[in-house]
Amino acid sequence: MRFILASALTTALCASALAEETLRSDLQSDWDVHLEGLYQHLHAHPELSFMEVETAARMASELRGAGYQVTEQVGRTGVVAVMENGPGPVIMMRADMDGLPMREDTPLDFASTAVGPDRIGNEFPIMHACAHDTHMTALIGSARWMAGNREAWSGTLVLIAQPAEEVGLGAHAMLEDGLYERFPTPDAVVSHHTWGYMPVGQVRYVPGFAMANVDTVDLYVRGVGSHGASPHLGKDPVVIGSQIVLGLQTLVSRELSPFETGVVTVGAFNAGTKHNIIGDEAHLQITVRSYTDEVRAQLLEGIERVANGVALAAGLPAELMPVMEIDQVYTPAVYNDPALSDRAGAVLSARFGEAVDTADPVTGGEDFSRYGRTEEDVPIFMFWVGGSPLDVWAEYSGQGLLPPANHSPFFYPDAEGTVNVAAEGMTAIALDLFENGVPGAGQ
Repeated sequence: MRFILASALTTALCASALAEETLRSDLQSDWDVHLEGLYQHLHAHPELSFMEVETAARMASELRGAGYQVTEQVGRTGVVAVMENGPGPVIMMRADMDGLPMREDTPLDFASTAVGPDRIGNEFPIMHACAHDTHMTALIGSARWMAGNREAWSGTLVLIAQPAEEVGLGAHAMLEDGLYERFPTPDAVVSHHTWGYMPVGQVRYVPGFAMANVDTVDLYVRGVGSHGASPHLGKDPVVIGSQIVLGLQTLVSRELSPFETGVVTVGAFNAGTKHNIIGDEAHLQITVRSYTDEVRAQLLEGIERVANGVALAAGLPAELMPVMEIDQVYTPAVYNDPALSDRAGAVLSARFGEAVDTADPVTGGEDFSRYGRTEEDVPIFMFWVGGSPLDVWAEYSGQGLLPPANHSPFFYPDAEGTVNVAAEGMTAIALDLFENGVPGAGQ
């Protein structure tokens, strides 16, 4: 009996190793026969945040066709697919689905000409300027390979197609809709992001803080209106607002430790209606970036303190102090679990060699962070995959420039290289976690 069990185990391990050896060629073959067409369809038909109805339907169809149990309309337009394949950990993979309100200006034959509504009814041209089409295609590539090679792994695989990453609301919506209660709670969540500021074939990751907290602040500066010829009879909100903008620059340069990261950017300053009218309000639109919760709180408190201090110095009464509104559903910082990062980084290095390296954190935001900020305390890991086509990268870098990248109307990735590297990386990490367990789990 022991001999039979040992023989069966050896056979299973050999099948697993053989399947993993063919992973790259299998994914390339799938690109040739299926994934390329899927990518081009997704690229040509983008939809805006929480409006990904047709995109979600296509993702659900692809996952259902691969043999997964699929649930739609999780967190409005999100899709969850589950495959139970014996005992073992629960590993979740995530891709985001939404496009951006931009008109595409690329030479692709299948460039988007889509126009559609946002979630409040405004019409915009739409493109996948942040490469979420590659994220979805890579997820399907990994899903199809895992479904076709069940002898190579044991456990439960959960795949999610998430809406509304671009507005920072999709992960929150899926979690609020019971993602971790209605479906198997993951032992780890893995994702990737295509990055146009790296050439295709390159892979980067950051242990610990990788992306920033993102807060959206609206500051309404009040004043007392008067004729432009008689400024002494009023309290000019343009002057007060300008002094606030300058005062905010000291929050990072003079109040944060040089070893901490923070950004306070006033992206818009709107006030007034006519040359000779001093109005009674100015509106400042501010983005705030940080990594730790402590620095986040310090910067937000500092904005209010500076604004009120300038208003007091201008002689405004208490009832005319600035009004500060903070978007309550902010985007938390992405914190790649260090132990999971070390394991996943080793897997990526084994697959791609010198193309893999660690990177510095960035102050962009990603709501993937939310999957690691629940009471379940699930470790998460996101890695970056180079997207810039090699000829484009060579052309621009030869001039000392960076090529068009994420959120540019001119950006298009080398889809074949990007999707295949991402799908291989995601799959290899999942296979390792299924075989060896999640670092720290059960301790």
